[in-house]
Amino acid sequence: MNKIGIDLGGTKIEGILIDISGRVIERKRILTKRDDGYKSIVKRIVSLIKELQNISKIDASIGVCTPGAISPQTGRIKNSNTVCLIGQPLKEDIKQQINHQIKMDNDANCFAIAEAKLGAAQGHNVVFGVIIGTGVGGGIVINGKVHQGRMAIAGEWGHHTLYPNGNQCYCGRKGCVETYISGPSLEKRWTELTGEIKPLKHIITESGQLLYDKKKLYSKWKSEFISNFGIALANVIDILDPDAIVLGGGVSNIDFLYNEGIKSVYKNVFSDQVDTPLLKNNLGDSAGVFGAAYL
Repeated sequence: MNKIGIDLGGTKIEGILIDISGRVIERKRILTKRDDGYKSIVKRIVSLIKELQNISKIDASIGVCTPGAISPQTGRIKNSNTVCLIGQPLKEDIKQQINHQIKMDNDANCFAIAEAKLGAAQGHNVVFGVIIGTGVGGGIVINGKVHQGRMAIAGEWGHHTLYPNGNQCYCGRKGCVETYISGPSLEKRWTELTGEIKPLKHIITESGQLLYDKKKLYSKWKSEFISNFGIALANVIDILDPDAIVLGGGVSNIDFLYNEGIKSVYKNVFSDQVDTPLLKNNLGDSAGVFGAAYL
């Protein structure tokens, strides 16, 4: 049997058709056009699936990666940054139109299963896949299968409380990890310290050219970031004790996370010896579509 994976993103929908050995038969990207609304998105996903089914010629399993989780109680999308999806029965609507069973999961879980099956965490039984970008999310893979949890929130470390009564989070609570180490929150903290509005990438790449006062502020900014990163991931290790952690998302491209960041994590873990590998992802933005195929 072949496999079809669909990755629904905010700007693009990507589809892939692979055979049983993992060889890519066809791959295609189309625009999401989310401003056109929910029904338009469903129509575009269905059209892409049917196109890949026609190319396959033989039956293919179908997996869909979504921004947001499916509520076990209602079967509808929740916690999605593509707002028009929230409260919609996306899985059922797609299934009815293609007359085929599908698997559906959120982007963090698809990232985790892709890196466990094909990427940096191959050969590890318990994998925690981390996405640190616009938001902070995570997925858990145990023995090659996504662990969703009773309420489909397993791996949501981005909304662990790092500081009670801390930064306000969009979720309505305060002090969430996401409000300290996501890309936008790091940029916001830089602005608070310096008055400058800069993309995270420029904060990092221009750090070596700063004059004395700014260099001190950069040191403070970096120290806070590394400390918060270390505490937050150490809490995950204390609970899950995974065989490997894979970092993904735009923030994962910061080199010092793989030396100073790892030291900060290890320092905060409740164990006299810590050797949990923190790995950079291998699949980049391809993780979602491959993860969907392997659901």
